[in-house]
Amino acid sequence: MSFRTIKDLGALDGKTVLLRTDLNAPMSDGRVTDDTRLRQAADSIRSLRAKGARVAVLSHFDRPKGRRVPEMSLKPLAEPLARLLGETVTFADDCVGEPAERALANGAQVVLLENVRFHPGEEANDAAFAQALAGLGHAFVNDAFSASHRAHASIAGIADHLPAAAGLGMEADVAALEKALTAPERPVGALVGGAKVSTKLAVLEHLVDKVDHLIIGGGMANTFLAARGIDVKASLCEHDLLDTARAIERAAEAAGCTLHLPVDAVVARAFKAHADTRTVPVDALDDGEMILDIGPTSVAALTAVLAEIRTLVWNGPLGAFEVPPFDAATNAVAQAAAARTEAGSLLSVAGGGDTVAALAHAGVKTAFSHVSTAGGAFLEWMEGRTLPGVAAIRL
Repeated sequence: MSFRTIKDLGALDGKTVLLRTDLNAPMSDGRVTDDTRLRQAADSIRSLRAKGARVAVLSHFDRPKGRRVPEMSLKPLAEPLARLLGETVTFADDCVGEPAERALANGAQVVLLENVRFHPGEEANDAAFAQALAGLGHAFVNDAFSASHRAHASIAGIADHLPAAAGLGMEADVAALEKALTAPERPVGALVGGAKVSTKLAVLEHLVDKVDHLIIGGGMANTFLAARGIDVKASLCEHDLLDTARAIERAAEAAGCTLHLPVDAVVARAFKAHADTRTVPVDALDDGEMILDIGPTSVAALTAVLAEIRTLVWNGPLGAFEVPPFDAATNAVAQAAAARTEAGSLLSVAGGGDTVAALAHAGVKTAFSHVSTAGGAFLEWMEGRTLPGVAAIRL
């Protein structure tokens, strides 16, 4: 691997390790409603504890914009994290200074430090703040791939002062993405869905030179269809980006990348659950109709593509999967990819909040080779950018 891991830190007996996690978990009435990120943090904490380390846990929560906001405190997460670990988690009322130092000096073996974004120096990547964080420990482990596209003090700056490595979750995310996009087994396919081309323009421009098959779904596909002269009627479409879509299609052709768009669609006049629908060729919509999912002929074509490729990177749904029956295509293609993965014929790497939700909805989240909860970081990796948090742990 091209980055340091916990194993590379050597013996940690009696040392304090600063573990940067992403505990920005969904909450309701002060309680965690999805503990996925806490479970990832717990895995790395256990690994460090097994090496004899005391662990000081760093994280952000929400966007307090450099000031103390009580409802954005990490304190409610100490108890559920302790339950997952099966050991005491001490909470420190600040991430630097006397409260943090006192908690670590009192013999606690796992200390949850207060929200790093309560300090303006965090998002500014202030050198003095990074040094204050680093002064609490002997080594730094980044287990927050989802925040590693941010050049923040607890992500990048701190690594200038301490030996730095990847946590278990970070290691899995980066290893999977390197395997899928840096040195993939070919043919390689990328499925990029979502509402707007504008939000994933850099991704598409980068991928045409990296993959053999580029599948475009969701509302994004409507813009490409319109660029081909198809009247998508009331469908979501960025008409100001038609020239951009044409340029991407030309670039794909020049690079030998096959671009896949739907040939039929499930359409309706209202975007609501169990709306009246019909399935038509993409050039046969009536006035007032909108494309809300791809049709069965398109699903069959994409399933055939999956049968050819050896590596798949997935970001974004094919249709408006949150509202039935517009989840059918995403479910079917996800299940086909999962079956190929479980058969050992496909490396499947997926990421992004909507993507994770879509794969869970399809019942295949655990069947993919790797599913990352990261959104922005996953997209920026797909854009070919260097992530500050990953650069900080490179060998």
